[in-house]
Amino acid sequence: MAATLAAAMLLGGGGAAAAETEPVNGSSEVRMVVPVGRAVGIKLFSDGVMVVGFSQIPSAGGNVIPARSCGLKEGDIITHINAAEVDTIEEIQDQLAAIGGEKMSIRALRDGHALQVTAQAVQCATDGTYKLGAWLRDSMAGIGTVTYYDPVTGAFGALGHGINDVDTAQLMPLETGGVLSASVSDVKKGRRGAPGELHGTFDQSGDVGTLTANTAHGIFGTLDASMVQGMDAVEVAGRNQVRTGKAVICSNISGDEVKTYEVEISRLFPNSGDGRDMMIKVTDPELLEATGGIVQGMSGSPILQDGRLVGAVTHVLVGDPTQGYGILAERMLNTEKSCKKD
Repeated sequence: MAATLAAAMLLGGGGAAAAETEPVNGSSEVRMVVPVGRAVGIKLFSDGVMVVGFSQIPSAGGNVIPARSCGLKEGDIITHINAAEVDTIEEIQDQLAAIGGEKMSIRALRDGHALQVTAQAVQCATDGTYKLGAWLRDSMAGIGTVTYYDPVTGAFGALGHGINDVDTAQLMPLETGGVLSASVSDVKKGRRGAPGELHGTFDQSGDVGTLTANTAHGIFGTLDASMVQGMDAVEVAGRNQVRTGKAVICSNISGDEVKTYEVEISRLFPNSGDGRDMMIKVTDPELLEATGGIVQGMSGSPILQDGRLVGAVTHVLVGDPTQGYGILAERMLNTEKSCKKD
């Protein structure tokens, strides 16, 4: 049940700029990061196994769905069967084969709260294996864009939003994850009502980064410095340094080349809780011709204004691919900081 990050990334009046550089999140030190804009391959392995749907199992007693009958719901994350911890679909299958038709205890998480149910798998009349009748997901992989790299700590932030399961829309719980070097091979151009997407190939010879956090405001981890060789660091803008008006985004829509494209920050939203802090509109003729505007896979493209990193592209408007939302860079860095505390 593999899914792509392209699917997971579905649609998804300003004050004057401050004259002086101001710190992020009240710190006395201005943070300097490298705005990256490179597309990378991202792989995520979940902490537990997510229930994403149900299906009937043909058995000697008729068609049944044991997983639903025992009380499991879509979005539940199975963590244990009896005393055994399970993190992969294969581990669940092994447990079902060993337990057979006996009753079992299933521990799971629902909306962050623990629950326990008693279930009994049935023997499938088609292939003779024991099944619960649940569609499961334990990993995701696809393409996304790195927003920034911290040359001091080696930390990176990307996407500007979390990696969500495509069926349940829930944030995937992270066990482990990695970053791969990627090359954009093709672009499906976006049109009204039909968002476009980047297609890419991954270099699977080895990881160039480690994923350590999957949050609503982006994914975070550490990245090999070779991925940003030759790129310069810039200041991170505080919220009150961001204004409506002209800006640029750095994005990788062909090969591994990062280019700068003109956009306009058309609106700023106060105290956005979901990370949709600004509305942006693509005005660059070259980008509009190549992609139609914002496409899936561009999530995370850094937004710069007045020489500072102000945010990242996060979502595209389904009805108008020339427009979309962005998250403040300040919010991403504060989220990264809080993840380190945890």
